[in-house]
Amino acid sequence: MEAIRDILSSRTGFIQLMRTFDIWDAFDIFLIAFVIYRMLTYMRRTNASSLIKGIVFLIAASGFTSLLQMNAVNFILRHIMEMGVIVLVLLFQPEIRRLFQQLGSRRLTSLFRKRAGYENTEAAIQIVVSSAKTMSKSKTGAIIVFEREIGLGDYANSGTSIDSELSTELIISIFHHNTPLHDGALIIRDGRILAAGCMLPMSSNTGQVRDLGMRHRAGVGISERSDAVAVIISEQSGAISVAVDGMLKRDLTSETFEKLLRNEFIPGDFKRRLRRKKV
Repeated sequence: MEAIRDILSSRTGFIQLMRTFDIWDAFDIFLIAFVIYRMLTYMRRTNASSLIKGIVFLIAASGFTSLLQMNAVNFILRHIMEMGVIVLVLLFQPEIRRLFQQLGSRRLTSLFRKRAGYENTEAAIQIVVSSAKTMSKSKTGAIIVFEREIGLGDYANSGTSIDSELSTELIISIFHHNTPLHDGALIIRDGRILAAGCMLPMSSNTGQVRDLGMRHRAGVGISERSDAVAVIISEQSGAISVAVDGMLKRDLTSETFEKLLRNEFIPGDFKRRLRRKKV
């Protein structure tokens, strides 16, 4: 830091620094910024967001007490921050494990092939919302999983491959009580039904799913191990729930359910274009 400060203190030093700046330096800065951005985005979408505010507060308080020469308080804060890495690992152990699981299971094909257009996603959301409304009224238990960047091929292999166009009639027939596939999960990939009757991992979060059935446990479990979005319909009450990033959002109204799916899958600029087309 002292060397950089000395270089920047002179007019010619800054010019020399810019002359030595090459494309690899730019890539280095971009990579660090991207990693920090992804980590903050990931943590913001989990229950760790409130702890981030506490960390920022500690850093700001440490700088403030150092500026005012409050040595005793600053000494305590600095030692708390030194232990912070160990504390963070202990506190965020489930999130860290899930992050590495997602990195290891990310589909390589997603890096090279073009994802389905948002038009397909919009159509899939409408079909799933319509199906969920119908099954909710009839109290038909169901679990529908939207695959995103993290591949769900291993879970799809545990069920029956379908590879079919998505339709309300097909979804309802799959989860009908007398069909052989109704107990498993239906997996959607790029707006198409990939497989049905699939077995999903159960959630290890006993506090959140203690009073819930197997479908809800499986929905939360797949959202803990991937970036998938799981839609669960209760066979007892007909309530619609959605599991995202290991968090279960329960007893959603039809409007809230549809809005949640759109917010997860469709960016804001595309939603605005859709509204203009409808008008």
